[in-house]
Amino acid sequence: METDDTATNNGLPPVAQRRIFFGREVGGADRKLLPTYQLKSRNYLGPTAMDAEMAFLMANQAQAAPGKLVYDPFVGTGSILVSAAHFGAMTMGADIDIRVVRDGRGPDCNVWSNFKQYGLPMPIALLRADNNLPPWRPGLKEVFDAIICDPPYGVRAGGRKSGGRKLLKGVIGPYTVPDDKRADHIPSTAPYSLAECVHDLLDLAARMLVIGGRLVFFYPVSREEDSCEDHFPEHPCFELVATSEQILSSRYSRVLLTMVKTSSYTEELALAAWMKHLEFKENHSKWLEEGNNLHSSVFSPADVHHSGDSKLSKESKPKYRGKYV
Repeated sequence: METDDTATNNGLPPVAQRRIFFGREVGGADRKLLPTYQLKSRNYLGPTAMDAEMAFLMANQAQAAPGKLVYDPFVGTGSILVSAAHFGAMTMGADIDIRVVRDGRGPDCNVWSNFKQYGLPMPIALLRADNNLPPWRPGLKEVFDAIICDPPYGVRAGGRKSGGRKLLKGVIGPYTVPDDKRADHIPSTAPYSLAECVHDLLDLAARMLVIGGRLVFFYPVSREEDSCEDHFPEHPCFELVATSEQILSSRYSRVLLTMVKTSSYTEELALAAWMKHLEFKENHSKWLEEGNNLHSSVFSPADVHHSGDSKLSKESKPKYRGKYV
């Protein structure tokens, strides 16, 4: 790389001599991938499908590579796993909605067809599973090399967990689905708060990631001036190594958190993690009580100052304030 000051010296010979720098390339971008994987040409899409560029960045943060097993517990239409598979990783996903992972929009328009469209290796498995009630057998641990996901945080799609209102309130007891109805049964679900969702995700990652494995996920934050919601979730098994903010509007953004597993999962660390969760949940609840609801920050109209105009004095309809990502 050669430099001189000719441009800043009105075209005259530079005062300082030319300098030449030598370096070694340690990384690079492959921008030509984006037109190939852009969402508008994707076979199967959902309302919360991850933008192709963002999915590749997440896969890079997780260091997806051949021989590694990557898991997405909120797989949806598989956008993140498609990027991980492009880098050669083996993939596996789960979603609470069986209609998404099993049916899609038909035999030629589903999650599997997205991998087929790009000639990528098919996922090892797509599960109907609840992040709140993981399906793994007791004793199974340290299976995945990376977990990459975009948890539901109630802006464009709210989180759901198994249970239903009647079951959670104790009106009905736990039940077993009869064998003759299992093929078409869709279990009842209930709201899944962000704090609970993130705790379950961290607990899952602490159990199932190998030492040195990476957890990469988005966490939403408000950008209001008086907001103090800048404390990210923590876990004793993980070290936070990177935070990358994506600004979505003047009022809220989301931060891509990259964590590396540094300690093996033990019952003592699980208890410590539970205490951190209770502290985080309490702080998050106080933040919500102060009127800093993320959903209202996104959808509530901006403050409009007017006087005398009857048209402007009418209550404006709540409008989405973010951009499509």
